[in-house]
Amino acid sequence: MSEPTFLDLPDLACDDVGGAALLCNDEFFADKENLLRPHAAEWKDHLYTDRGKWMDGWETRRRREAGYDWCVIRLGMPGVIRGVVVDTAFFRGNYPAECSLEACAIDDPLDLAALADAPWLDLLPRSALEGNHPNRFEIRHGRRVTHLRLNIFPDGGVARLRVHGEVAPRWSRLTGLGGVIDLAALEHGGWVESCSDMFFGSRNNLIKPGPSRTMADGWETRRRRGPGNDWAIVRLAATGTVERLELDTSHFKGNAPGHCVVAGEVAGAWRTLLATPLQPHTRHVFDAELRRVGAIGRVRLSVFPDGGVARMRVWGQPSAPRPEALAMLDRFSPEAAQDAFLRCCGSHAWSIAMANERPFEDRAALMRIGDRIWWSLDEGAWLEAFAAHPRIGDRAPPLALPTAGGDRPRWAAQEQRSTATATPEVLAALAVANQAYLDKHGFIYIVCASGRSTPDLLADLLARLDHDRATEIRTAAEEQATITRLRLDKLLKEVVV
Repeated sequence: MSEPTFLDLPDLACDDVGGAALLCNDEFFADKENLLRPHAAEWKDHLYTDRGKWMDGWETRRRREAGYDWCVIRLGMPGVIRGVVVDTAFFRGNYPAECSLEACAIDDPLDLAALADAPWLDLLPRSALEGNHPNRFEIRHGRRVTHLRLNIFPDGGVARLRVHGEVAPRWSRLTGLGGVIDLAALEHGGWVESCSDMFFGSRNNLIKPGPSRTMADGWETRRRRGPGNDWAIVRLAATGTVERLELDTSHFKGNAPGHCVVAGEVAGAWRTLLATPLQPHTRHVFDAELRRVGAIGRVRLSVFPDGGVARMRVWGQPSAPRPEALAMLDRFSPEAAQDAFLRCCGSHAWSIAMANERPFEDRAALMRIGDRIWWSLDEGAWLEAFAAHPRIGDRAPPLALPTAGGDRPRWAAQEQRSTATATPEVLAALAVANQAYLDKHGFIYIVCASGRSTPDLLADLLARLDHDRATEIRTAAEEQATITRLRLDKLLKEVVV
């Protein structure tokens, strides 16, 4: 079985990027801080403490009363979570039977008072765990979070918690004071898109926070025996002009590259910023030596012929900032972006096309392009979008609702809030009219229900029952376009919450 794609994303919670286990209800056998250690869990045979067997993880005592155990974690890099690994390595007879995850977002991740009052949202429902196993769970949540709460049922031990996702910084804070920032930094939303090789060290180590701790904490390729050279391409967190470059080969003493070339992408072409020899185990800083080529959005580091680089910093001045939500959508993977757009419209063809249209210049461009794509689709795509809606007055989500687009039922309930207080007689009349409309036209009655009363919606439905199918499918498409625009606005508000 192939590994889930979310494993390629950085760990947002690891303690070497600033993650912290803040508090828990119990850690009798093993400390909560072990959950976020960067290295794999270890086993030490015959090692005991005064409380029992030494375990490399978080382990609670045996619960003798009702309830469950929990641990609150602050992400080192706030972002959108795409998957988690609840690793129970070496916990064989003492692992939890199940776990769940909740998440919240606060404006200042260090504000414990705000955390106490924050609303917690379900991220992972109660799910079964295997012992001595990396339990992997894909997450489809779609919103920025700063903290997690890991719940284990009823008690036991977890070796490591890995939280993979896309970094979503507060750019307004990063740029508010002016001056240069590290445009490539992982914690600012930079991302190493691809590399030629990473046999000894992950490519994203290149832009991790802080100095490298060991040789294993950098990007290192295998020994090249043929022609060519190794390389890594970094998508910058924001387009900007580069003022200073830092290339750090710390800990690479017999395996540093001989020299390197750094290039920036300008209008689809690579232009050289710097070409220089590199010294082993040295922090190199370049400023006067740099060629100024204008604003760039990606950087390519080429090393000759191979070897290891601990860190690369690309200090520069960001171009005019874009809205945070649009910048965050730019950083989503194609699959994640499609899921985000499916929250707004249930047509897969529309969501794929929208994901491919990124980046959007501003909100107006997002709305304009969304409309253009919608009206270019065929009837089949329209019908798929219609089928993703609940019927007006229904209490349950539609059977056709796909696994993605998880906010649609919540948004639909908000849009139809007037039906929550409707009388049984009006709801019964709605149900009869809804079925008559479906029987006649072959698709459900679609209307933008926001701000409309239930009697008004019923009157509109009865009036539209008399129309022919061609008229109604056009009307339904217009209503869907209005709903989509409203939900795109909701997406922009919620994607960075």
